Amino acid sequence: MTSLLSIIALGFFLGMRHATDPDHVIAVTTIVARHRTVKHASLIGALWGAGHTVTIIVVGGAILLLGWVIPARVGLSMEFSVAVMLILLGIMNLTGFLQWINGRASRSGARADDSQAESCGTSGHGHDHAGAHTSIGWFDRHFGSFGLYQVIRPLVIGIVHGLAGSAAVALLVLATIRDPKWAFLYLLVFGVGTIAGMMVITAAIGLPFVYAGKTSARLSAVLRYSSGLLSLGFGLFLAYQLGFVGGLFRGQANWNPH
Repeated sequence: MTSLLSIIALGFFLGMRHATDPDHVIAVTTIVARHRTVKHASLIGALWGAGHTVTIIVVGGAILLLGWVIPARVGLSMEFSVAVMLILLGIMNLTGFLQWINGRASRSGARADDSQAESCGTSGHGHDHAGAHTSIGWFDRHFGSFGLYQVIRPLVIGIVHGLAGSAAVALLVLATIRDPKWAFLYLLVFGVGTIAGMMVITAAIGLPFVYAGKTSARLSAVLRYSSGLLSLGFGLFLAYQLGFVGGLFRGQANWNPH
């Protein structure tokens, strides 16, 4: 019983610690920069953590249970995908492409809401008032502006980060926990800790963006573009480290999961 509690506690707190890795924080910062409420920022963190956990469990579980061995070049490529993603996020923030997509999504959602309102109005049965008291109505009121694109984006980013970190986490578990059953449990609890940690981090990151959005449009723009520059710069640095120092684009690939 003591060993089980130790595994659960260790996995949870190391998962929260894992959420603070620089590439994770930079990636979610570029996303949070576009949102105006701490609630949405926390939801972004939860979605990112969910995507990360899915990949950790699938890939890490396969390494633990099936004995997968990831070649050095494949491992470097998985980590390189994080660099590419950071570069793309930075460019999209700097060019305002995300704002264009969000604007189109908001306009489409507004048109759909207008059409639905007209349809409900002609029916004359007060269906909209009844729906407002359901759980779906509650979700729509609180997260109605959080469209499909905003849901998919942090999920995909979390999945990519999970690809880069799954091998390192699985190898760490293998070195300390010999029983596959407990090792898999560790991965699951690690994922839960990552979700919790990322929710806290994104909420904290979201506070200055929310404040800037309410006080100064210029300050909000400066923070948003700064996050884009940070993401672009770190992504280019990571790409160089993996591509040339790590040997992904050279003859000898040198990959040490960490």
